[in-house]
This record gives sequence, C-alpha cells and structure tokens, in this order.
Amino acid sequence: MAPYKKFEEYNIEITDDVRSNYKTIIEGVGEDITREGLVKTPERAAKAMLYLTQGYQQDPVAILKGAMFKEDYDDMVIIKDIELYSLCEHHMLPFFGKAHIAYIPNGHIVGLSKIPRVVDVFSRRLQVQERLTHDILECLNDTLKPKGVAVVIEASHMCMMMRGVQKQNSVTTTSGFRGQFEKQETRNEFLKLISSKLS
Repeated sequence: MAPYKKFEEYNIEITDDVRSNYKTIIEGVGEDITREGLVKTPERAAKAMLYLTQGYQQDPVAILKGAMFKEDYDDMVIIKDIELYSLCEHHMLPFFGKAHIAYIPNGHIVGLSKIPRVVDVFSRRLQVQERLTHDILECLNDTLKPKGVAVVIEASHMCMMMRGVQKQNSVTTTSGFRGQFEKQETRNEFLKLISSKLS
C-alpha cells in the first residue's frame, strides 16, 4: 500500500472558484451552508475533488520512462489486483475495482511499481471504464514498445448501484490486447492466469 500523504504534499492548489461552486451546490440542494457541520464542507469537498482528479497534473509516460531498464527477458510479466478508484464522467460518482495487466518485454523491462502508478494517473481523472482501459493499454504499448500488452479491468459503478437501475452486485469487465496478446494462445494463457480473479 502506498504511504499516506497529506493533501498539501501533492501541491494541488484549491481555487476560490472551486470552493464557491461547492457552496452553491450545497445551498442549491436546500441545505443551510452556515450549519456547523457544513461550514467547512466546500473547502473539504474542493480538496477531495482536486485530489481525486490529480491525474490531470501527472505524466504517465514520464513515470514509465523514469524506470525502464535494458533486460534480456521476453516472457510474460503480469501484475494482478491493482486497485483503482475513479470518477464516472457522466454523474461524477465513483467506480472502483481492480486492473490486471501483462506485458511481454522487448529488450526493456519497467519497474513494477510504475505500472500501478500509471493506472492511478489515468484513474484519477473523469473517466469511463472503456476509455480507462484503452488509455492504460496504449500508454504501456507506445512507451514500452513491448511484444505485447494486455489490460483487463473489472469494476463496480456507483452510478448503477446508488441510482438508475440500482443493481448492487453488477460488475463491469473491459479488456484490451495488443501485439502477441492478439494471438488466441497468448491471450488465453493470460486470461487463465488471472481467471481466479475474475470469478
């Protein structure tokens, strides 16, 4: 688990506009912004939103390039159960789950912690799960230039659980494959290795 950081350590600036907009929203739903429990809520909500969307301020390519190493290894590398938390761009409600990622090196490997960091960068933006899968896949493929990349994401969406159809147990699975993972045999090997995580 990544070490806890205070909000200030991320150097994210809270603007008066963001605070003011949250105050307007709270008043708009019929609440009393002067009530003790709500006085500081616009500030807290602004901090939370900027923290949850900090991926806009980060460069996933730079993260990967900062930890690429020449290595004569050309078998599959899999990182399973990468926790992710994002915000659906349609309702700005959370969706959360896990990513399973594999790549086949082509002369270079990357520090293992960098792949979860790339997941975080793209997750900490307003997203849809389909684009999130594609963003991670293409970033890894274009930057590492491996023989193949595979990404599978399984997530639960609060916009389906709290509102709308209100289906509490539904899970959405998306996937993307490039290079050698487009071959059925390689893809099946990857899916078999993570299959216990998709049950």
